[in-house]
Amino acid sequence: MLAKFKKTHTVKLKQIPDWIAKDSFPLPAALLDAVTRVAFQPEYLMSNTIDAKNGIYEIGCGVYDVTGPAAEVGMMGFADVAQTTQGIYMRLWSRAFIIGDGHRRIVYVCADLCMIYQAVKQAVSKRVAADKELSEYYNDKNILLSATHTHSGPGGYSHHFIYNLTTKGFIPQNFEAIVEGIYQSIRRAHKNIEPGKIFIARGEVEGYGFNRATRPYAMNPEAERQRYGSDLDKEMTLLKLTAVDGRELGMINWLGVHPTSIGPANRLIGGDNKGLAEYWFEKDKGSDFKKDKTFVAAFALAPAGDVSPNLWGIADGVHDYEHMEIIAKKMYDKAVELYNSASERLTGPVDSRHRYTDFSKLHIDALDVDTVPAAMGAPFLAGSTEDNVSQVSIFREGVTVDSLQGNERIIAGLVDSAFGALWPKTLDADFIKGHAPKKILVPTGLASWDGNPWTPQILPVQVIRLGQLAIAAQPTEITTMAGRRVRETVKAALQKAGVTHAVVASHSNAYSSYVTTREEYAGQEYEGASTHFGPHTLAGFQQEFERLAEAIASGTAVAQGVYPKDFKLTQLTLQPGVVYDTTPRGIKFGDVLVDAGAQYTTGDTVVVEFQSAHPKNDLLTMRDFAVVQRRIAGDRFEDVAGDRDPQLTFNWQRVKGAESKAVLRWNTKDAQPGEYRLVHRGVSKAFWFGRKTPFEGVSRIFRVS
Repeated sequence: MLAKFKKTHTVKLKQIPDWIAKDSFPLPAALLDAVTRVAFQPEYLMSNTIDAKNGIYEIGCGVYDVTGPAAEVGMMGFADVAQTTQGIYMRLWSRAFIIGDGHRRIVYVCADLCMIYQAVKQAVSKRVAADKELSEYYNDKNILLSATHTHSGPGGYSHHFIYNLTTKGFIPQNFEAIVEGIYQSIRRAHKNIEPGKIFIARGEVEGYGFNRATRPYAMNPEAERQRYGSDLDKEMTLLKLTAVDGRELGMINWLGVHPTSIGPANRLIGGDNKGLAEYWFEKDKGSDFKKDKTFVAAFALAPAGDVSPNLWGIADGVHDYEHMEIIAKKMYDKAVELYNSASERLTGPVDSRHRYTDFSKLHIDALDVDTVPAAMGAPFLAGSTEDNVSQVSIFREGVTVDSLQGNERIIAGLVDSAFGALWPKTLDADFIKGHAPKKILVPTGLASWDGNPWTPQILPVQVIRLGQLAIAAQPTEITTMAGRRVRETVKAALQKAGVTHAVVASHSNAYSSYVTTREEYAGQEYEGASTHFGPHTLAGFQQEFERLAEAIASGTAVAQGVYPKDFKLTQLTLQPGVVYDTTPRGIKFGDVLVDAGAQYTTGDTVVVEFQSAHPKNDLLTMRDFAVVQRRIAGDRFEDVAGDRDPQLTFNWQRVKGAESKAVLRWNTKDAQPGEYRLVHRGVSKAFWFGRKTPFEGVSRIFRVS
């Protein structure tokens, strides 16, 4: 019995195992208490394995599919209404890592999503709370959810109006795919927990991007800029996770760069440069996502609010994939180098602190000022001109209260009047003064439907400690210098506790647009205009992060704060579902419309078209719409590529009415010589009673030589 108990490593402190508590195995109360305290405490059971002081931790890694609807859903990131999903070039994944010291555990999730919205964190936490196995160990206080910030994924999964505006409202199917996928990745990581070691390494990456907001950056103090020497934070911090016996379990690294190599002309779902780097790293390790336990690699996001990968100019829709590979290779190469050379062991406790803070009225003690309700400035409509051309070119970057000109002044006045008529507080002098020099365009914190502000006001602030590493969970996009200030604040507060490394995990636990330094805010370019709570927003975050870090250092608790309301019942969906699918007379779902040729040379692209149905009928989670199969012998074939693999793309196209087709393209540059076929799978929906039926189509067999 004891051996079995050791294997699980999932004993809750002071929990009496069921097999002891049974009436058939009675024990006196005093003896039962002693047995529970000593023999069945995790630190006793794993005394020969879990020893954080000497760098032996509980480690579990898990991965699961979070790919949403692959057709006719607005994509998140570029705010382009015309950019809707039409297929997949890489599935999106949630990668979960659990680390514990025998007493406490934390969950770190890195998901291939544009943002982690507060609604997602709330729903995942509730799902974990409803799981008896997980709820004993994890809750919103020790779960950190972060996004890679890919701009190639479906949107509509926020509970706040402004972030669903370009996706025609809330998309329940996408929200559920994301929440369930993150939850399942945590479950997998939990079941995979075993004793292990963590190594940390740091190194600089070159040629992966540039600072797209040089004018605001130059407004930071000269001494501060000289201390860092670059307007890019080039440092990658990497964790290598292994079992005690040396088996490789996983990897996490942080580097700040926007995954916007793939521009708004794209219609295929994918992970952009970070997703591709993850794919390569995991492929090197033989990862198999169909298995419950496999190697997991996360290329997480550090401060990247002003960092673009588009060294060649705005993504043009022609060379996007080529440029994505170049940036991904820069990150991948450095990650491999750091992973292979990592030698410094993490040692010491695992801990976390988490608090909800109302940033609409936060008093900042050091400055004796208050933040103000959220608002977006006029230049946010200009967009980040280095990454994409704005669809609404009314205002330019750099517009302030005093610099409005011509039509800008007229339009701003009309907007002020419209919002003032609906929400009079938007005209309040203190509100306007609190955002200066920002020219307020959209007062998102005061504008609301049914009490739900257009952007969140109450935000989660979280700090995690892993031995000598601290992680600050930033619920916004944050610029390079602002991120440095947060990092140094947290590291200084935990220095006395032995912390020597710190990272800022951007896009974590919630999303509230941008944070810049106070000096950059004065420049009112896109990033400053999108900083919600006024010029002192960063100082507010620094104060709250410092308080949490000091609580970890002193071992004291912190109050939860005001838990934000869940607005799931007030969401509006304007996009209709699938009514039915149909085919031309004499054609069945899955039939080949354009077949493969008989012979290809390595490097050729194989293109096959199939009669298809709407991908919304079934997301095929953890499965594939497109598959490449290689003949083994006779009628036996094996899968060699699927939706996870970027060399194979699935493109869905509506033909007319309810008819549609799927175009599969396979780049054979990495193919071994042999005989192959392409397979397309899907689910059709009938008009009568909405009955759904799976189908499969298979191309001819062709040779690659």
